[in-house]
Amino acid sequence: MLRPDETPYRFQTPYFWTSTLWPAAELDYAIYLAKKNIRKRGTLVDYEKECYDRLHKKINHAWDLVLMQAREQLRAAKQRRKGDRLVIACQEQTYWLVNRPPPGAPNVLEQGPGRGSCAASRVHMTKSADFYKREIEYCRRALDRTRVKSSVCLEAYLSFCGQHGPHDPLVSGCLPSNPWISDHDAYWVMNAPTVAAPTKLRVERWGFSFRELLEDPVGRAHFMDFLGKEFSGENLSFWEACEELRYGAQAQVPTLVGAVYQQFLAPGAARWVNIDSRTMEQTLEGLRQPHRYVLDDAQLHIYMLMKKDSYPRFLKSDTYKGLLAEAGIPLETKRRMFPFTWRPRHWSPSPALLPTPVEPTAACGPGGGDGVA
Repeated sequence: MLRPDETPYRFQTPYFWTSTLWPAAELDYAIYLAKKNIRKRGTLVDYEKECYDRLHKKINHAWDLVLMQAREQLRAAKQRRKGDRLVIACQEQTYWLVNRPPPGAPNVLEQGPGRGSCAASRVHMTKSADFYKREIEYCRRALDRTRVKSSVCLEAYLSFCGQHGPHDPLVSGCLPSNPWISDHDAYWVMNAPTVAAPTKLRVERWGFSFRELLEDPVGRAHFMDFLGKEFSGENLSFWEACEELRYGAQAQVPTLVGAVYQQFLAPGAARWVNIDSRTMEQTLEGLRQPHRYVLDDAQLHIYMLMKKDSYPRFLKSDTYKGLLAEAGIPLETKRRMFPFTWRPRHWSPSPALLPTPVEPTAACGPGGGDGVA
């Protein structure tokens, strides 16, 4: 994360990336300390002064090289822009804080998911009677933990594959043809985002999940017509308005929040949606400082309401059954074949197509230019 003062504090130069595992040599650290000593005129931290003196004694034979490299790097840094110079300085400082941490400071690279876990804390515990009691209790709780049986997982996996298999173009192929092979664009035309008559496979996907229905513009339009007949179309309109707020431009967020509130949530709104009092209190509290996610709780409430109530009725309605009956199944299109682009390996010309051999003559023999080989 960046600092609150917007300091460009991040690793950009590949030399400082922790994934490169570049060896932190003593010579490089000496150049860094010398450079810092020259730039800040002797204001090194106590532990840095100790390291500086120790390195001065250790590599005294090459100390002229250290000072020369430090002055050369400082001269090259002055030629950079101020922003780049600040970023590289922050990266270099952080690199040496990681590879040469102050005394008593933990290694930041060791902080991960395994650090501070139950397993790690049990390793450092004294192996007394209390340790083994806790170990037994931990194992007993692990054995009593509920788990899904492998047979149930396999059944769910088979059910999922059986349901989605016909809709997978890699497994079942795509009708009317694969446009990358047959050079036909009928598949893209039939499966465009907005079409007058969707295919049967497309309509069947709407019954897989409520998310599949909402992600398809054609399915969402038919679902809106169904909700209009039930006088609950404002629910889907509110969900669409929240999606526009979430993915819209940042400059329009305050205006969109106010418009959505006045249209759907305000008392006496034209298209008022029914949400519980607790969600309304959380939404009103967030409206004091509007942002693009301020209506997430209300949107989730309306989403679950449509998923559990309106969506099952839509699948059982005559509207959806009629769409399934009217949906067409594309006919397979034959692949276009060009005789000059492909020929099987076992092809051999017919004897009738072979050229008739010509007897050589005196004029066209081995010495002539027109002989037949």
